[in-house]
Amino acid sequence: MPRPPLDGLIDDLYYLEGAPPYARLTLPPAPAALLIVNLGAPFRIRAGAEIETAEYADGCVITMPTRAYEFGYPPRTRSVGVHFKSWGLAPFLPMPATELCDRPVTIEQVWGRSAVSELRDRLATANEPRQMLTLLEDELLRRLRETSGLGLVRHTSSIISATSGSVTIGDLTAAAGVSSTHLAKRFKELVGVTPKRLARTHRFTATVFALDPTGPIDWGELASRAGYFDQAHFGHEFRAFTGLTPTQYVEVRRRFLREHPGHTLNNWPLPAD
Repeated sequence: MPRPPLDGLIDDLYYLEGAPPYARLTLPPAPAALLIVNLGAPFRIRAGAEIETAEYADGCVITMPTRAYEFGYPPRTRSVGVHFKSWGLAPFLPMPATELCDRPVTIEQVWGRSAVSELRDRLATANEPRQMLTLLEDELLRRLRETSGLGLVRHTSSIISATSGSVTIGDLTAAAGVSSTHLAKRFKELVGVTPKRLARTHRFTATVFALDPTGPIDWGELASRAGYFDQAHFGHEFRAFTGLTPTQYVEVRRRFLREHPGHTLNNWPLPAD
């Protein structure tokens, strides 16, 4: 766990090294933000079918996405990164989160070239992964700033998370004690999306993690239990979030499990090769 007060903003810090299981991986949207400091060869990201693939040498910053991203990896990859809570990246950004929604940027564009170069040099010369993660924590603690409205967004996001996205906007605004317009504005500034969009993402994520791709699936029951209006609505959400039908999604998940049993990434990214 990260040190306080970072533990209220971050889910985890990680170190990644080695050969990726696939040259290209699709990452469905999740209710989280991401920062990657790249220490190896550049990787590539395609943030949507209609967007050109871009190369990232120093790393990238991604606020909460609304669509699936495709990551292209070199034969060997090495990086450290942070999985932020949906609101957790805001105190480290010099711009509103909505400006980066579905537009991944390099770390240089956020923190500046000299700062990123110095950080990458320190990380590259660290003795072992634990020291690297401590250095990254230190950098985040140094950059942490007071952010107006963060308490409101954090409290409301926590309610959305606790209900797996099933809470109504009316209930959220009542709990927050503010208007829906004010709440939506704060969410766009600090998360990048509205509370309604965050709730959709939480519901989809909870549904996907409830799937057991190794056995038979009753799609109607799963859709009903997750609170979708009907199976058609459920299928529409799957295509919107992954570009796949539910059946296609499970087939791809099964491929990953079959080809890389026990891999640490086999519960979320999907092979795109």
